Amino acid sequence: MSVAGAAPEAASLGAHKRKHIVKVKPAPTPAARQGVATGAHAAPTGRRTVRSAVPAGSVAAPDAAEIVIATGTHVRNRTARASTSPIDVISAAALRRSGQINLADALARTNPSISINAVGWDAGALTSFIRLRGLNPNDTLVLVDGKRRHMTGNIYADSGPQKGSMPVDLNMIPVDAIDHIEVLRDGAAAQYGSDAIAGVVNVVLKKTPHGLDMTAQTGANAYNGDGWQYQVGMDGGFSLGGDGYLHLSGQAYHTDHFVHGGTDARTGLQDDQAQSTPEETRETLGIDFGKTLAEGVQGYGFITYGHRHAEANEHYRLPSVLPQLYPYGFLPLETIEENDYAATLGLKGDRFLGFHWDLSTTYGADEDDIGVKNTANVGFYDAYGWTPTTVHAESYRNAQWTNDLDFTRLFQVLGRKLNLAFGAEHRLETYDVGAGIPPSYLLGGTAAYAGLMPENAGRWSRDIWAGYIDTDMHVTRKLDVDLAGRFEHYTDFGNTENGKISARYDFTRRIAVRATISNGFRAPTLAEEHYSSLNVSPTGATGDLAVNSAAARLLGAVPLKPERSTNASGGIVLEPVDGFHVAVDVYQINIRDRIVAGGNYEGAIAEQAIALTGATLPTGLQSNDVSATYFSNGASTRTQGLDITADYLFRLRQYGNLDLSLGLNLNRTRLHHLAKDANGNPLLSAQGIGYLTNASPRSKIILDAYWTIGNWDINLRQTRYGQTVDDVSYEDQAPAALRYSNTQFYQFVNTPRWLTDLEVGYRLSRRWHVAVGANNIFNVRPRRMPLITSYLGNSYYDANSSGVPITGGYYYGRINFSL
Repeated sequence: MSVAGAAPEAASLGAHKRKHIVKVKPAPTPAARQGVATGAHAAPTGRRTVRSAVPAGSVAAPDAAEIVIATGTHVRNRTARASTSPIDVISAAALRRSGQINLADALARTNPSISINAVGWDAGALTSFIRLRGLNPNDTLVLVDGKRRHMTGNIYADSGPQKGSMPVDLNMIPVDAIDHIEVLRDGAAAQYGSDAIAGVVNVVLKKTPHGLDMTAQTGANAYNGDGWQYQVGMDGGFSLGGDGYLHLSGQAYHTDHFVHGGTDARTGLQDDQAQSTPEETRETLGIDFGKTLAEGVQGYGFITYGHRHAEANEHYRLPSVLPQLYPYGFLPLETIEENDYAATLGLKGDRFLGFHWDLSTTYGADEDDIGVKNTANVGFYDAYGWTPTTVHAESYRNAQWTNDLDFTRLFQVLGRKLNLAFGAEHRLETYDVGAGIPPSYLLGGTAAYAGLMPENAGRWSRDIWAGYIDTDMHVTRKLDVDLAGRFEHYTDFGNTENGKISARYDFTRRIAVRATISNGFRAPTLAEEHYSSLNVSPTGATGDLAVNSAAARLLGAVPLKPERSTNASGGIVLEPVDGFHVAVDVYQINIRDRIVAGGNYEGAIAEQAIALTGATLPTGLQSNDVSATYFSNGASTRTQGLDITADYLFRLRQYGNLDLSLGLNLNRTRLHHLAKDANGNPLLSAQGIGYLTNASPRSKIILDAYWTIGNWDINLRQTRYGQTVDDVSYEDQAPAALRYSNTQFYQFVNTPRWLTDLEVGYRLSRRWHVAVGANNIFNVRPRRMPLITSYLGNSYYDANSSGVPITGGYYYGRINFSL
């Protein structure tokens, strides 16, 4: 067995992060075999990864004990189990056993605090979004090897709880490059800056200088016979002169459309393209490297690149729309051509006045070209006698350049250890929006998605300057206290000061308590400030107005303010008997001035506001199905919850080993204050309030059993999604008095559901491992909405719920090779 990354401090975890130290013990821990540690446990591999001849995905995991975590602390030898804040560590093996080939989906399968929407709409369906503790995706910070990751350029522009979201697209990170993931379930704005209100997801990359791993998986939604997926991936390491490493990884992925089908109320015919998941092809690459450059100085870096082509089904247009061109009607497709890339370069060492120092620069960007195919611009055809059927509708580019300088040193103060960390950061953020070709937006625009006009286009940027200090001290042998403070200056929003106090007291080696209180800050994204568009359906249209525009001011808009939060949590960590670990944490998150899609107006005033943008609405729309909205500081909320994690390893001698684990999240958000616009009207309707308070499951439970015996391994997982509630709109099949109302809604309840996942694996040899599995083996689906709330009669799943996915049972096979 060898320890990879043998070069001293071969790579960095960046600002506020530490190296990992692996301690080897004679026997594997429960976390090592389970491949996931929640709350009180660490994962089997750390910054330096322990590897052996046992192939990836096989029965036995490499012998390894606790890793040193890199998230939520500056202390260089802190394990997840000893942390002052709750941290989940999820290994690559656990992600693989989830059966998911998307990182976001795999996290939702393995972590009870993370959820994703049941189905996405329009271009928003083409990007991955996760929600931590039921909060908006924008409130979760994502790091890669401790470095702040850039956000997607593709804003979620449709109505729902995710509207306005521009988070990190996790699925553009090479899955085969991942060693493990650390999820900090606590506010961390004082440590990492803006965006860390709900918590932090830190993706830690592999750094082994040897070995080769390959994997391939394919499967389908067997009950429908569609939704076929396949992925192939590989990664391997090379030594650089004995004191460095180079690790390469790559993945190719494809999935077909999954569609549930339904009867189109307009025609009475089967519509096999009702609600569906996108078709997607994705390729990702990763390079991670490090080497000693001089005595006491190491260089490091990593590069990621991802390309995606995806297509999302829109609603079917009837033959009467444009019979000259589409005598049988047509089904538009929204498309995305996306390039996502990031690069980090850094230097670090230990010999600057006794301080460990780390200097790094990171540049990342996400570029998106959005188009529409199988479409038409009817107004353009009437005026000029022709229309394009494929158009470029818009382009986005979101970029981030971050520079960090960090110092840490361990002192002895009155016989006690004091860890001092401080540093500075500069970040430049830019956001570019490009217009579509003229036929995409002129004279009503193309069906399904009207392109962005030149008036929508622009380039915006801002600088953020920050400094922080963090002290961690064992006040007594049993009491550890961590104090952190951070100052940030935004060139568009001014100054903010954030602080955090964490403490942990270990009564015995079996009982400890911990608590944290902090405040946070999230500045509006550049898109929330400036984005505008027009979205057209078969019967109506929705205008998204830039909050500082004349059109939005007509509807009562005022300039945006930052969100501000106060987080408090407390918990107990137990080990009643050796190897049985339990952690219980309660939390409360108060967010003031939440940025939401507010100011919803419909009818004539909405049409007037849209006209002020220069856009022309298509003819024949129902006036009460034309609406306009803008981003606003619409509400203040309080989120309260409870997390419980537990695991235990049963050693069954000749019957193998059985790892049992439990993860539970109880979560509730309540409205504390509802703001009004400049016209004196509430910024949120009952539907908008529901998006904040009821769209996430009230509870989520994951029960996992992982049994290894001989060459066999079996993973059985039971997941319970709790209730969600949605005040859904009355659609085209409802009585005229209710149809498209923005004041009267149907309260739809998604009742709790249990999902069962099963994977069975077999080790053919030391190098080969095969597995077959089924996610949601019994094909459980969400409840169907009634006809009066199902748009066109066939969109009958609640797209705003982040509980049970619509795709039902998924069956797959996988093969792994390790050298």
